[in-house]
Amino acid sequence: MVIAEGGLLVEPDAEGISPDLRREVQELRLRALVDRLLAAGGVQGARLAEAGVTRGEGLTLDDLPRLPVVTKSDIWERYPEGLRVADPDDIVCVHGSSGTGGRPTLVPYTAQDVGIWASVMARALGGAGATRASTIHNAYGYGLFTGGLGVHHGGLRLGATVVPMSGGMTERQVRMLVDLRPDVLACTPSYAIYLGEALAAANLRVDSLRAGIFGAEPWTDGMRARIERLLGLRALDIYGLSEIIGPGVACESLDSGGMLNVAEDHFLVEAVDADGTPVPDGTPGELVFTTLTKTGMPLLRYRSGDVATLAGPVEGAPRTLRRMSKVLGRTDDMLVVRGVNVFPTEIEAVVLGDERVGPHYLVVEDRRVAARAELRVVVEPRGESAGSLGDDLVGALRERLGITCVVHVVARGTVPRTEVGKARRFVRWTEGEPPLPGLG
Repeated sequence: MVIAEGGLLVEPDAEGISPDLRREVQELRLRALVDRLLAAGGVQGARLAEAGVTRGEGLTLDDLPRLPVVTKSDIWERYPEGLRVADPDDIVCVHGSSGTGGRPTLVPYTAQDVGIWASVMARALGGAGATRASTIHNAYGYGLFTGGLGVHHGGLRLGATVVPMSGGMTERQVRMLVDLRPDVLACTPSYAIYLGEALAAANLRVDSLRAGIFGAEPWTDGMRARIERLLGLRALDIYGLSEIIGPGVACESLDSGGMLNVAEDHFLVEAVDADGTPVPDGTPGELVFTTLTKTGMPLLRYRSGDVATLAGPVEGAPRTLRRMSKVLGRTDDMLVVRGVNVFPTEIEAVVLGDERVGPHYLVVEDRRVAARAELRVVVEPRGESAGSLGDDLVGALRERLGITCVVHVVARGTVPRTEVGKARRFVRWTEGEPPLPGLG
């Protein structure tokens, strides 16, 4: 381990090596992966054969665009085994995320996969400033969802003290924060705000917190500022998806310039356009991941549906990993309202950029009148009086999005809160009555 100004390098030989040397390792691992998939047969092996790939030997990273892709539907259609390659006896646990028809996207893990997960999560925590002496308050949910156990595995690998709170039970969470004085908080960004508000309501403050690792739902720099004010810590983003490993695929560090370091020795990342063509660094594209080292359900060129930009490492920083931006949106949650493409995160950037707006909001795609779709934004004011808030937000949203939104300023406590899981910040109305009072 190496301590740097930007946080601990838990595995300096992986996090800080020359990109040229890392590329050599990636290519060796890519060839081994292709050989493993071809030997296993199945969907991915068959697609490789159809593409004329009969062995991994000679493949380079430049060959990636000609290799076949897989999608979430490929996993769903083969429920519950999905695209498992490993022998069933080698599977030590199963995790999953939400799916269609009540069926989750199940992902089998071997012991090697769990070890990789612990490794990349330890790196993420180290980059946030955690050390063996740290106490990590883990308020992500434990269970099929990968959040809680991902942080838990990483904290144990780092040698830190993990407080496995899971989600909910906010009164007890507050008690443990005050009594155990952790220096790292891990939870969803919406729950971080919930905890901050609960502490303020109880006239309590936890001055031991130094950093927070927040993910599992989209959030913007406006929300980051709110969290940092409420909790007095450095708020960092973490990214992951169950199909690849869970949290730890990428994580912001203290020295990463606001972007997230990708654990690219394990998870090769590309950004592509709608046609699957690679886009240049700095251009938004759909993230495509290849799991170079996983053995339970290895994936070659998995189209994630998440849209972000890629960049090289921070010049002169000890970490030499490629970086990704915060997720800008999803290919399947982009709204098309009156011919204009809108990502919900663009709305959040405007809403939370106004100091008069509270942290709880709701975006409503109102299609009850098919010929006239409306985009409604429901906000709560921070103070007692809203003043011109509604009109000001209408103007700011029109300038950012290019369309006129209907803004509803409602009483505090109207927008639903959540203690467990992801905040519900987007709804679609197609029929029936609005779910909130005062909205027509």
